[in-house]
Amino acid sequence: MEIIVDFTPIQEFFSLPPSEMLWLFMAYFGWIIFGIMFLLGARILWLKSVRRKWGKNIKFILLAIDIPRGNIQSPQAVENLFAYFGGAHGTHNFFEKWFLGEYQLSFSFEIVSLDGHTQFLIRTPAKFRNLVESAVYSQYPDAEIVEVEDYCEGFPRKFPDDEYDVWGSEFIQSAHYMYPIKSYREFEHRLGDEEFTFRDPMAELMELCSSLHQGENLLYQIIVIPTGFDWMEDGKGEIDKILGKKQSATFLNRVIDNIVEFISNLSEMVYSIWGDVEDKKKEEDKKISMMELTPKQKKKIEFIELKSSKLGFLCKIRVVYLARKDVMNRAKVVNGFIGYIKQFSALDLNSFKPDLKRTATKTAYFNKARRLITKKNNIMNNYIDRNDWAGCTPFLLNIEELATIWHFPVEATSNAALVQKTVTKKYKPPANLVFDDDISDIDSVKEDLFREDLSNYRKKGSSDNYSNSRDDISE
Repeated sequence: MEIIVDFTPIQEFFSLPPSEMLWLFMAYFGWIIFGIMFLLGARILWLKSVRRKWGKNIKFILLAIDIPRGNIQSPQAVENLFAYFGGAHGTHNFFEKWFLGEYQLSFSFEIVSLDGHTQFLIRTPAKFRNLVESAVYSQYPDAEIVEVEDYCEGFPRKFPDDEYDVWGSEFIQSAHYMYPIKSYREFEHRLGDEEFTFRDPMAELMELCSSLHQGENLLYQIIVIPTGFDWMEDGKGEIDKILGKKQSATFLNRVIDNIVEFISNLSEMVYSIWGDVEDKKKEEDKKISMMELTPKQKKKIEFIELKSSKLGFLCKIRVVYLARKDVMNRAKVVNGFIGYIKQFSALDLNSFKPDLKRTATKTAYFNKARRLITKKNNIMNNYIDRNDWAGCTPFLLNIEELATIWHFPVEATSNAALVQKTVTKKYKPPANLVFDDDISDIDSVKEDLFREDLSNYRKKGSSDNYSNSRDDISE
C-alpha cells in the first residue's frame, strides 16, 4: 500500500506574499486566538465577581500597637511574631474557590506618621484578632493593643483635590523573589569577642516620620498574604539555572515547544525543496560543577537555600505621602523614604525599587496629566482599601525579610521621640486581690476613652494633645 503526501498546498501558502499569508492564517486559525483571550478574560471577571461577593461579609479591624518603653528586643522577636501568623493560612477546594469565591485573607502591617506622630498598626480580619494579640503579647508582654478607627477616614480618594496632593508607589524587587534582600542580621557588628552592637535600620524611618509637620502624612503599608510551601520549588529552579541544568517545563510549555518545533521542521522541509539548508547543531546544556562556580554564584546558591529554610508570605509594599499643598515637601519625604528602603539592597542578590511603570505617580511621554491623575487615584484607593489584588503581582518574602522592613525600633539605637509607647510596665495582680464591682470593667473604660481621644485627635490634628491624653489614660 503506497501513501502519497501532497505538499503542494503548503508550498503555495509559503509562496504567497507575507500580507496574504497573515490574512489567510487569521481566516483559518485567528478565531482560536480570540477564543482563548475571551475565555481568559471571562475567567478573571467571574473570579473577581464571586470574590467580591464573598469578601463583603468579611469584617476587618485595625489594631494600634504601642511598643514598650526602653525596647531592647531585636527584630528576632518580630520574626517569631510573623512565624505565628502562618497559622492563618488555609486551603480552598475547587468549589469553594470558583463558586463560593473564598480566598486567602490577608493582613496589613502599617507604619503611619500623621502630622509627625508615628503609630504602628495591624489591620486584620476580625476572626484573627486573638491570633494577632497572642503573637504580639508572646514577644512583647508589656505592649498595649487597642482597636481604633481607620485613620484613612477623611482622606481624599479622588484627585485633583483642592487642599491635598499625593505621591505614592508600590515597591517591587529588582531580581527574582528567591534572591533575598539584606536582612537585619547584616546590621549587627561585633565589637569584641562576646559583644555585639545592632545598628537599627528603622532609625532612619523614625527620624523621617518625626520630621513631618502639621498637614503631612506618610503612610507605609505591607500587605501580607499567608501561603503554603510550593514556592520552595522555585528556589530549586533558580539554583538549577545557576548550575546550568536543564529546566523542567510545564505541560503547557511542552505543548508550545512541540508546536514551534513542528513548524520549524516543516518550514525547513519546505524550503529544502528550493535549496540546501544547513544543518543546525543543537548544543547540549553544559552543567557546571560546584568547583567551577564563581564566589558570586556560590553566594547566590547559599542565600537561596537560606531563604527557602524559613516560612514565607506573599507581600505587597505600598507607600503614600499625602500632604496639604502649602506644606508638601516631596524632595524630603520621598527621597528620604527611598533612602531608607535602599538600606536593604544587596546588589549581588536583591533589592527594592519603586514601580515606575504601573503604580508610581510619575508619567512621561504622552497624555501625562490625565495618566498622572489616574495613578494618584489608584494608589490612594488601593492603599485605603488595603487591596491585595490591584497593582503589582505579589512577591515572596520570608519571615526574616519581613522582620527587617517592619519591626519596632530598638530604642537604644533610634531617636523615636514621637513614636507612641506604653508609659509603664504591666504586672499581674495578686491572685487574692478583690475587685470592686464598680471598677471591674476598667479595661473597657480605658478602651472607650482611647477611641474618643483618637477621634478628637483626628478632628484637631494635634499630635501633642494626642500624646498627652494617651499618657493620662495610661496613668
